[in-house]
Amino acid sequence: MKLALFDLDHTLLPIDSDHEWGQFLVRIGAVDAATFARRNDDFFAQYQAGTLDPVEYLEFALGTLSGFPRAKLAQMQAQFMAEVIAPAIRPAALALLKKHQDAGDLVAIVTATNHFVTAPIAKALGVEHLIAAMPELDADGNVTGRLLGTPTQGAGKIVHTKAWLEKMGKTLEDFDTVYFYSDSHNDLPLMSIVSHPIATNPNATLKTHATAQGWALIDLFND
Repeated sequence: MKLALFDLDHTLLPIDSDHEWGQFLVRIGAVDAATFARRNDDFFAQYQAGTLDPVEYLEFALGTLSGFPRAKLAQMQAQFMAEVIAPAIRPAALALLKKHQDAGDLVAIVTATNHFVTAPIAKALGVEHLIAAMPELDADGNVTGRLLGTPTQGAGKIVHTKAWLEKMGKTLEDFDTVYFYSDSHNDLPLMSIVSHPIATNPNATLKTHATAQGWALIDLFND
């Protein structure tokens, strides 16, 4: 069996689901527009520049979730999926996932975006395994606003991928072929240890690095 790992935002989706969720909250009037939009945009710019403090950002995002009851969160999540995510799912991304699934590969999404936002996206993409930043829940299942464990960003993707495999009694070394598709230089730690790193819709920094290393480059969204 081969292992196929995928980043999510700007890799399988032509958008950043985390940033889009924040914009969605502003659009529906669920948060103070001026204050939230400014912080959300600042964090997104930091991510693009590779300077983001992932814990600070995640606890900002999760703190927003903690302000709503579970029923309201579910309603907003469903609306977000219908209005933002479903129109962004492209046939090329689904076809790539299906190619690996049909080949019998073990497929997982490994994303820095939190599990609340990404769980329904993974389901819509037909991917069973999701490695994402986990929100802490209280005894009643409500989001506390704190991050559970460590962020799934940068080198954290290696830590969480290895932990996920360990739960299945496997290691990265059990696979003779490990693919990792990503658009961002933020994922260079994991890309650098797999056998088949694939720069997918790469940003300029990753494209330069991938070209120098002789890595494969693909563009899923050139239509």
